[in-house]
Amino acid sequence: MDSNSRESKIKLSGFNNLTKILSFNLYDFCITLNDKQKLEYVNYIHDRYNAQKLVNISEEICKIIEANILGVSKQDYDPVGASAMILMSDIKGGGGNAETSACGCGGSCGARVDMHLDKSHITTHTYPDAGDAFGICSFRVDIDIATCGEIVPLNAINYLFAVFECDVVIIDYVVRGYTRLTNGKKIYNDHTVHSIKEFIRPDIIKNYKVCADISLPNDNIWQTKLLIRDDFSPDRYLLDPEDHKTIDKDILEEKIKHLQKEMREVFHLLDV
Repeated sequence: MDSNSRESKIKLSGFNNLTKILSFNLYDFCITLNDKQKLEYVNYIHDRYNAQKLVNISEEICKIIEANILGVSKQDYDPVGASAMILMSDIKGGGGNAETSACGCGGSCGARVDMHLDKSHITTHTYPDAGDAFGICSFRVDIDIATCGEIVPLNAINYLFAVFECDVVIIDYVVRGYTRLTNGKKIYNDHTVHSIKEFIRPDIIKNYKVCADISLPNDNIWQTKLLIRDDFSPDRYLLDPEDHKTIDKDILEEKIKHLQKEMREVFHLLDV
C-alpha cells in the first residue's frame, strides 16, 4: 500500500500510531488613524478572541474532526493576547478497538483501558500588534491541531476561514510516525493528500490573489500560503468605516499602500 493509494478502510494490527499535525497561521489587518483607535483595536480583539472564545472555537473544531474533549486550559495575557489548549481523543478509538490493552496484548491479559490513551491536542495563541508607526494593526492566530488515530485535522480548515478574518494565511500539514497493517506492513499515512488546497472550498480560494502551494507527498509534508486580493474597498480595513468620509484621500491611499506592503512582507516572511 503506497502513500497515494489507500483502501477506504484499513485494517491495523493494533493502535494507530500516526501523528498528524496541522498548523494554521492566520493574519488579519486593520488601519487605525491614531493611538486612541489602536487601543480600541486591541480591546476589540480581546473581546472577540479572548481565552474563553478560543476555547469555544477549539470545542467546535473537536466536533468537526470527531474528537472527544478530555481537558481544557486557557489564559488571557496582560497587556494583549490569549491562549487555549484542549486535550482530546479520537472518538473512533485510534483505528483499533475502542478499548485497548495498555500492554498491547489486545485485552487477553485483562488490563484494559479506555480510548483516552489516544491523546491529541489543540493549542491556540493570539498575537495582536498595534506598534506600526503608520497605524497598520495586525492580529495573528496560531492554531496547532496535533492528532493521532483516525482523526484528519484538515477537515477543520473551512471552519477556521469562517470564524476568523484571514488576509494572509500560512497552513502547514505534516504526518509522522508509522502504524502497521494486520499483515505487519508499515504505513506512513492513512489518507491521501495531494494538496492542502483541495480541502479548502473554491469560494474561499477565489478571495485570494496569490496561492503558493508546496506538496512533498513522499515526505508527508504540505504547505499552502494565501494572500488576499487587493481589489477591496478601503472601508474593509478602516477600524471605523465612517472615517472614509472625512480622511484625506492622499493619506488614505498612502495607508492602503503601506497596508499592502505589510501583507506582502508577512506572506513572504521578509521585508519587501
